[in-house]
Amino acid sequence: MKLTYSLLVLLATLSGTAVVAASPVTSVSEPDTEVSDKNTFQTSFLKRQVEQNMSVGRAIRSIASHYPQQVVDIVDVALDEYPDKYREIIFAAISAQPASTGEIVKLAIDKDVSSCPSIVKLAITAEPTYVDFVVQAAANSTPEELDEIVRVAVLTEPDSADSIVQTLSQQHPNKVIEIMTTALEAVPFVGEYVVDALLAVFPNQADEVVENAVREASAQREQVKRILYSAQNAGVDNAKLKQFASEAGLTEEEFAAALTGNN
Repeated sequence: MKLTYSLLVLLATLSGTAVVAASPVTSVSEPDTEVSDKNTFQTSFLKRQVEQNMSVGRAIRSIASHYPQQVVDIVDVALDEYPDKYREIIFAAISAQPASTGEIVKLAIDKDVSSCPSIVKLAITAEPTYVDFVVQAAANSTPEELDEIVRVAVLTEPDSADSIVQTLSQQHPNKVIEIMTTALEAVPFVGEYVVDALLAVFPNQADEVVENAVREASAQREQVKRILYSAQNAGVDNAKLKQFASEAGLTEEEFAAALTGNN
């Protein structure tokens, strides 16, 4: 993403500085110099904005409001220049330009400013409605931390647990059960919603999904009943549901009540 000379002029004007009316210093034949000059300009521009706004967070919000398409580049510079302010930088950038959430999360993880789970929690807190973009970017960058990404995400935004599990399961279809189990271990009361979400996209794995969800919730009978009711509505065979209910310790009466929605 390259800044044109005219944009540099506008940026300088915004920051209260003047640019000499001359042709750009760099040329197309000197890409390395051009990139270097761009980075130098962005760094000095950001620092001037920080001085004027008294904080890097306010500076990023100000820049993002005028040049939203440049927010990722500015965050890149800000994390290098003010690494100890990474929380403020990430929060401000995502709050000001949520459409760039995925790119900002990836950038922060790649720069190793903090642990992946910490970045996930911070990003979701900044903009909960973009939770799917956060977990997708995090899982792409550090797939080996998938379990912890799931756990932190559903604990931070439990109301979106079904969406989080569905998004990550579609991204990692070979780990559907692991993802679901991690989510239910972290937030047991979302079991029925998670099962609904998974059965909608993985109908061929219905028995496996329900069996594991019931097993995970077996210590909470009311939760088991709600899972069974959701599974029945999704078309899971009643004989299978009865088997799962029995394995979870439900009585015949409790199983019958579950299928009628009397939880």
